[in-house]
Amino acid sequence: MSALKIKDWNPADRPREKLLAGGAAALTDAELIAILLRSGAAAETAVEVAQRVLALANHNLRELGKVDYARLKKIKGIGDAKAVTLLAALELGRRRAATDAERKTTIRSAADVVACMGPRLADLPHEELWSLLLNRANQVLEKCKISQGGLHATVTDVRLILKPAIEKVAAGLVLVHNHPSANPTPSPDDRLLTERVKKAAELFDIRIIDHVIVAGNDYYSFAEQGAV
Repeated sequence: MSALKIKDWNPADRPREKLLAGGAAALTDAELIAILLRSGAAAETAVEVAQRVLALANHNLRELGKVDYARLKKIKGIGDAKAVTLLAALELGRRRAATDAERKTTIRSAADVVACMGPRLADLPHEELWSLLLNRANQVLEKCKISQGGLHATVTDVRLILKPAIEKVAAGLVLVHNHPSANPTPSPDDRLLTERVKKAAELFDIRIIDHVIVAGNDYYSFAEQGAV
């Protein structure tokens, strides 16, 4: 006996109809993903395919944000269009969270840095290095993406970090990057970069306020450890 298609379900159980009747909050994660997928695979409904998408990330939406195109394509029933749709939806979620975080523009602690940049960096499957350019009141003048790397590292030229800070006449600078491994411990390269940037910035009278490593729900602050 073949599996029922969603159109054969009771209307009250169909994801789109449930959303219209009770709002998006009434749907499970799998049902919301099924709406994005629009259709299932052979002998599987869109909800069943969505459940396998979630299983790929241990049913954790934060982990799902780290799943890349290649891994999505390995799921039966996920083609180019569906993979791209899912990645676009995940990116929109990150951007919305980052937009909410932008309301907090004064950096007083490492926690403020995490609140500002965590939504952008915490779920990425690769490393990115950013700088926060600050005025004398420690207010964020601009966020600058410096570089993007692989799973374990990002290659950075100190000149690329200082160039926007000098152009914006920033008084202070915060480095922030992520560890996709969820381990916030700084690598020897992280420590070396921090020291090199600090020494170079002193020549331009720019203070290095902190270097924060975002690692999932955790973080490491060089300032809190007395390392800047």
